[in-house]
Amino acid sequence: MFRILPAFLIIVSAATFLAHILAGKVTSDRAVSSSASALPSEPWTDGETVKPGDLVKEMANAKGNNRPVVVCAGFRVLYEGAHVPGAVYHGPASKPEGLNDLKKWAQGVPRSSNVVIYCGCCPFDKCPNIRPAFETLHSMGFQHLRVLLLPNNLAKDWVGQGYPTEKGR
Repeated sequence: MFRILPAFLIIVSAATFLAHILAGKVTSDRAVSSSASALPSEPWTDGETVKPGDLVKEMANAKGNNRPVVVCAGFRVLYEGAHVPGAVYHGPASKPEGLNDLKKWAQGVPRSSNVVIYCGCCPFDKCPNIRPAFETLHSMGFQHLRVLLLPNNLAKDWVGQGYPTEKGR
C-alpha cells in the first residue's frame, strides 16, 4: 500500500499537469535551479523559501505559536492522497474559488504567523498555484511567509524522501 501511494501521486500529478498544459493554463517559463534557490523573476526571495528537510526539522522542534502554519494551495485529490502533516487545504490558488477560500481563511490569521505554502502538483517552475497563493498572502501583509520548495512535485520531493505525511481531509 505504501509503495503504491508515491506512484499514485506521481501519476495524478502528471495527469493534472498535462490537463493544465492542454487547457493552456501553464504558460510560465520560469525555472527553479537545481540548488532550489529562487530566481529574480519569482515573487519571493531566497529567504522566503524553505527546503523540505528544513521544514521537517522546524516542525519537529517548534512549539506553540512558533509552529509553522502549513497551507496546501494545490488540488484536493493530491491533498487527500498525502499532505504535509497538519497542513490546511485552501486551493487550488489558480482558481478564483481557491483564491477566495485562501483569502477568507487568511483574514483570521495573525500577520506575524509563520506561514508556509506549498502545492506540489507538478514541477515547481510550471506550478499554476504557488505564485498566486504567495502573491495573495504577501499582499495581505503576512510578515513571515515562505514557499516550500518542491522542484519536482510532492510525491518525489516529500513522500519519496520519506518525510511524514497525512492522508485524507
